[in-house]
Amino acid sequence: MVTIRRAEMKDAPAIARLVEALLTELSGDGLAPVAPVAPVAPVARQLLAGQQVIGLLAESDRRAVGVMMLNRCAAIYAGGGFGEISELYVDPAFRSRGVAAELLGFAREVARREGWTRLEAGAPAQPAWARSLAFFEREGFAEVGPRLRWVAA
Repeated sequence: MVTIRRAEMKDAPAIARLVEALLTELSGDGLAPVAPVAPVAPVARQLLAGQQVIGLLAESDRRAVGVMMLNRCAAIYAGGGFGEISELYVDPAFRSRGVAAELLGFAREVARREGWTRLEAGAPAQPAWARSLAFFEREGFAEVGPRLRWVAA
């Protein structure tokens, strides 16, 4: 059985481990860096300590098997506050078991409590990550176009 809860500071190492696995998996698409821009563990601690990011953790037998990081955002087009899913990862051994959908369900509850008008997510490059895009579409997300990035040198 998998449970979903809001992450705490003590969860930073587990979140870092899962995000490192995500970055490693994404690095095969030629877009994500093989190594993160900054060390993952200190950044995870910093973000969890602040008010801008909400971490969600999926656990099985007290072991972290999935993570979702939500950013508090705001935009005029969104009518004010909204949430952005910046990281979503489920351990391969737990995929196709509804863990990502449970994380998303918990994120929707967070969105309602926060008064957000929407959740947004970026999908990895297509067609290599078609399963990710299909998941979000099944969950009611609409594709609105490519996501672009600029990285400071």
